[in-house]
Amino acid sequence: MISSSPKTTRTQLAELVDGLPNISGWEEEVSEVVNHNEPVFLAETNLRLEEITATFAIALHMHQPTVPAGANGELISNLQYMFEHQGEGDNHNAAPFAYCYSRMGDFIPELVAKGCNPRVMLDYSGNLLWGLRAMGRGDILDNLKRITSDPTYQPYVEWLGTMWSHAVIPSTPIPDIKLHIQAWQHHFAAIFGWEALARVKGFSPPEMALPNHPDTLYEFIKALKECGYRWLLVQEHSVETLTGQSLQYKHLPHRLVARNSHGETLSITALIKTQGSDTKLVAQMQPYYEAKTLSRQQVGNVLIPPIVSQIGDGENGGVMMNEFPGGFNRAWDEMAQGGGKSGVVGVTGTEYLELIEAAGCTVEDYPACQAIGQHQIWERVSPGNCTPEAIANAIAELKQINPNFHMDGASWTNHLSWVNGYENVLTPMNQLSALFHQTIDSWQQAGGAENLTKQSRYREALLNNFLLETSCFRYWGQGMWTDYAREIYRRGETVLRTSC
Repeated sequence: MISSSPKTTRTQLAELVDGLPNISGWEEEVSEVVNHNEPVFLAETNLRLEEITATFAIALHMHQPTVPAGANGELISNLQYMFEHQGEGDNHNAAPFAYCYSRMGDFIPELVAKGCNPRVMLDYSGNLLWGLRAMGRGDILDNLKRITSDPTYQPYVEWLGTMWSHAVIPSTPIPDIKLHIQAWQHHFAAIFGWEALARVKGFSPPEMALPNHPDTLYEFIKALKECGYRWLLVQEHSVETLTGQSLQYKHLPHRLVARNSHGETLSITALIKTQGSDTKLVAQMQPYYEAKTLSRQQVGNVLIPPIVSQIGDGENGGVMMNEFPGGFNRAWDEMAQGGGKSGVVGVTGTEYLELIEAAGCTVEDYPACQAIGQHQIWERVSPGNCTPEAIANAIAELKQINPNFHMDGASWTNHLSWVNGYENVLTPMNQLSALFHQTIDSWQQAGGAENLTKQSRYREALLNNFLLETSCFRYWGQGMWTDYAREIYRRGETVLRTSC
């Protein structure tokens, strides 16, 4: 089975440029490769919609931050730090973590050889991909290349795009959102090739964080569409119906609608990740067993199988390190007993959408949703009176009425804020981003715009800007991790001020 996405004879990108990950410089070429409408899975999938009653899709999220913790303060992967400091915390898990990053390259071929029909989606941050290469673990990347590019295994695996440096989108400066998305595309193409990049059509937001401020959500969806993405994965409780209710049809694709403060609207297809973030849901293949309780549903004029979508850390926690392999294999073995291609089956997100749309579904048929809390705004601001001032006034009024109302977005957890208490990270983060864009503007005005994104000074400045936006510097609380953020800010500011 060979994908029908476009073939390209473009020159292979270098993975490293001047010792840095390839995250910029080929924006035009990347855009040409990803902006196509050709099916990725449809022509060669071994699934037939009429034989399927329900589906499920699982994704594995993999990430390790980049930290200034090398022997002489060098930027290294946290995974490398774990290997070098085995006595600290749970750093003894470094080797199991490394194996988890590689093992899908073993599991998929083994299952296919047994006659199973497996599916998996992979979400790896740019930090992790760069860190694996930098610490000499090209063996892991090579194992992943096997299931990414070999036509024998490629149809069973879908890569999801993400933000290069695992940035929490609602609190990422808007001008940086598209830069992160493009950087990941650059880096992925450099490792796995242009044809592999052309097949990446789904997007996985870090921390499952979805913006709910109208302008941030709009710019996020706009960037996704400009970067060739067809759909994204969203957390169930981060969205609502257009009337402000919880989703009624969470096992169907949705049309995520965004309206900005100027009244402009965009939409993109969303697959709904159900329930909270419990790695047991993936480790024990809960989506498969939930799908077994479901039956076909009407969408437009078509009866389609529903989809149970779930994502979990691919390495973090005992259940993923120890229980997932057995649960993963048992589920596919059980399905193989019935042929693995009928009844309840596994799919990838793009494969599923291509199958149902080929059967007659259209994006307009999908139930509509919007980011959580937006209904309260649109109750106060009519489409004909949509201005930045009107939106700001509505948000201020809502915050006054309800102290719990916020525009910080929603993620995989309701109990964790990515904003409150982290002013000592967010303030420098926003300052560095502003300095980055001011400096880039000055370089352009000084006549250095030609091939600017190919220049080492640009790439180094961009890298430090990205690294400071990594979620880990807030997730792990005050202390060592916020100290790391402070040091990255210092280095980023130095690069920008001395490169003028």
